Amino acid sequence: MIRVVLPAHLLTLIRVTGEVSLDVEDPVTLRAVLDALEERYPMLRGTIRDHVSRERRPFVRFFACEADISHDPTDAALPPPVASGTEPLLVVAAIAGG
Repeated sequence: MIRVVLPAHLLTLIRVTGEVSLDVEDPVTLRAVLDALEERYPMLRGTIRDHVSRERRPFVRFFACEADISHDPTDAALPPPVASGTEPLLVVAAIAGG
């Protein structure tokens, strides 16, 4: 089971409290996790990544084992602690301002 921590506004959208657990087959990649997340919660389609390009939205960041993996290839394997469910994958809504 992969553990995913989502921002509060997305948890409200999918009507879930706490983190989300997903079954993801090997290899466990960011793309595989996001595909599983959008399959289980279709209302998330387009919120984390673009509908057409499937690229990460500009103000969304991904963290695994305290490292920002937002710019890593989405087909790269996630760190073993995330892939095993020991550590969660964090989806963070970035804040910008001026």
